[in-house]
Amino acid sequence: MPELRRDPVIGYWTIVSTERSRRPLSITPKPQAPAAQCPFCEGRESQTTPELFALRSPGSPANGPGWNVRVFTAKNPLLESDSQIDRYGEGVYDVMEGAGRHEVIVETPRHDTDIDSLSIAEIEGVLSAYVARFNALAEDHRFKYALLFKNHGVTTGAPSQVLRHSRSQIIAMPIVPKRVKEELASAKSYFDRRDRCVYCDILRQESRSGQRTVAENEDFYAFCPFAARSPFETWVFPKTHSADFGRLQSSDLGSLARILKQCLGKLRVLLDDPPYNLILHTAPYRHKKRETSWKTIEEDYHWYLQISPRLTRSAGFEWGTGIHINPTPAEDAAQLLRETPSE
Repeated sequence: MPELRRDPVIGYWTIVSTERSRRPLSITPKPQAPAAQCPFCEGRESQTTPELFALRSPGSPANGPGWNVRVFTAKNPLLESDSQIDRYGEGVYDVMEGAGRHEVIVETPRHDTDIDSLSIAEIEGVLSAYVARFNALAEDHRFKYALLFKNHGVTTGAPSQVLRHSRSQIIAMPIVPKRVKEELASAKSYFDRRDRCVYCDILRQESRSGQRTVAENEDFYAFCPFAARSPFETWVFPKTHSADFGRLQSSDLGSLARILKQCLGKLRVLLDDPPYNLILHTAPYRHKKRETSWKTIEEDYHWYLQISPRLTRSAGFEWGTGIHINPTPAEDAAQLLRETPSE
């Protein structure tokens, strides 16, 4: 049974996953598993847990072939969905049962097709699955936050063999992580001082300057952030202020699909298909009985997608200070990305 442990000094939480501790650790490069062993391919639905959501061809049966996007619970979840939230202390330490949900979103039935190689309509389907699962998990009042993320590239995956099949994950948890709280608190502090959303101000300044612009369309704007922590880090923002990704309208899916395909395609061409992390930053769940926090969040926060290529490795300085070293200025990275075709 996983559990959450809180550091008593800084306040960060760590998931202690006892099931995963039984796996062998590896520090050598991870080989890619052959397609014949991939449980995420069409026709191998019995090798996963039962599907929770799917976009399917009309008449195709659940847990069988005929799907375009498929969602199911992870076989080795970081947090268990049926656990109750049992909080207790061990001296100065706070512990919580690992209640939560860990789902896998398989983005295509085709094995060697990455998300930026999908059609706009197919990426729209992936995004609609993101929104549907994000909102479905909000119905469980045990959960305070859900992190949606994608790990792409051979440096990520299970310790034994990497399954190179395009997929994302969403993990709902009974806490708001410290890193998220810090971002929310900073946004609120800016709003309290200036009565404006800091992200809307950033968007206005970046669009006027254009130095760090990567791409834009009628609804979304992509740029390399001024203090990017990794080379070619890119943020994608909706131009219309919105705190909550779960409220993304179906009419906006096409615009988001186009700019996401464009940004990821540029990274693939320019950097030769680098490993990257795609992370959703969004407001936490706000259940009516718990709305004492984040009272102004609808005005002071702005959801966005962060794309961080994994081109450097953190070492002692980064771990000791929390200060990242980025050898590529955002202005140079943005110019190279603007000038690079997406396919």
